[in-house]
Amino acid sequence: MCLHDPATSGARGGLQTGGRQPNGESNRPNFLAEDKEIILCAIRTCSRLFGALLTRGELFVGRLPPEEDSVQGNYSAEEKYKIWMRHRYKSCTTCLGELMAHEAFQVKETALCTLMKFVELEAKHPLVKNEWSFNFPRELLQVNGSEFLALISRFQEYMEHDDVRFFVMKAVAENLGTVMPKAKQVPSTSWLRAELCFISSFFEVRSLESIPLQPEHRRAFERMWLGFLKYKLPGSLYKKVLVILHDSILPHLNEPTLLMDFLTVAYDVGGAISLLALNGLFVLILQHNLEYPDFYTKLYSLLDPSIFHVKYRARFFRLLDLFLSSSHLPAYLVAAFAKRLSRLALTAPPDGLLIVIPFICNLLRRHPACLVLIHRPNGPADDPYKMDEKDPLESRAVESSLWEIKTLQNHYHPDVAKAAEEINLPLSQMEQDLSEILELTSFEIFDRDIKKESKDVPLEYQQPRGLFGKKDDLCAEYFSLE
Repeated sequence: MCLHDPATSGARGGLQTGGRQPNGESNRPNFLAEDKEIILCAIRTCSRLFGALLTRGELFVGRLPPEEDSVQGNYSAEEKYKIWMRHRYKSCTTCLGELMAHEAFQVKETALCTLMKFVELEAKHPLVKNEWSFNFPRELLQVNGSEFLALISRFQEYMEHDDVRFFVMKAVAENLGTVMPKAKQVPSTSWLRAELCFISSFFEVRSLESIPLQPEHRRAFERMWLGFLKYKLPGSLYKKVLVILHDSILPHLNEPTLLMDFLTVAYDVGGAISLLALNGLFVLILQHNLEYPDFYTKLYSLLDPSIFHVKYRARFFRLLDLFLSSSHLPAYLVAAFAKRLSRLALTAPPDGLLIVIPFICNLLRRHPACLVLIHRPNGPADDPYKMDEKDPLESRAVESSLWEIKTLQNHYHPDVAKAAEEINLPLSQMEQDLSEILELTSFEIFDRDIKKESKDVPLEYQQPRGLFGKKDDLCAEYFSLE
């Protein structure tokens, strides 16, 4: 009746059975050649059979003796029958875990649903005696994330239950903690990607809403993420973690400060990873008293031409605006940020310029001491600003001027030139709302421009006389209007 005898494979029961190891090797029997319909029929039969046996209490309850000992031991015929059926049930759950790697989605889904059915029945009719009044068959939930990628949406239905979610988190944390010793090497990128996809996907929905109310769930959630983040992540996974960390991970940790080292290291990496680490660092600085003495110096160093082209540009400027919103910041620091942004604006695309010019104007509105940068008629002939200086204090930005904004008044795009001309007028006290322009893209600007209706269209009214104005030019016939 059972699908597969674990004695022939050496596999162990639970959803973690078999599977591809972090080093890429597989220890699972080959089910791929078997007929799908036969396997589905066998799963359904086992589901009905063992479901009925669990409900009626006809499986052996307690510590399961070896099958050979039960035959020769001092057991009644009924006890021998229950022990034998219990071993068949264990073999069935082992095989269901292995079928999670079948190539057919229907087989995977049916195996998962049958296992979860057994989890529910064992919780109601426990097979293991303990002193607790609450029993949960956590051995059936030894979850391996790489086996669940195709079943995440279906598995989310079960994660709505607090007990299932809690023990799944504990199982994942334990699994992550044992991978390195087993693999004896750094886990592969594919394994890390599978684990990240698994642990981040089904905790993004309603299941996390109850975690703040349950400290034990928060601790299990915390151990799970700390177990994953201890590995050295490739850049692509680094970014995926940082994107969700500030709103999907930090608020649900029991001690968010445990991620302090992870975020400070990420902030020092540079590039897009540093930009994404800003969100988490801001939460720790604002809500958990994180001290980062060189925070603004590091933030200043992040201002390079790439900020206008990265995928997370809107998020970065939103946070930059927030960090520079305090009126207690020294004038030299604000002037350094304004000057560096204006210098970068000389090579920025139009969609970036329509963000950075109002951004600089808002900085000047907040900090009137920096208004001297707009017009300095008696200033030095050469710009004293040091673009390559990493320390804002040593950049000499206060001694400079925003001549770059004046230059942008001759920009080829009329919207950019119009935005730059605002600096010629007395700046109003009301700051410009940046929320609408932060998400602006070059495609939107182009689409908006081609939809504009122009009344006056300049035309060439003189007949061309060749490429260089000569009558006998070789190209004259191609320019003739006749």
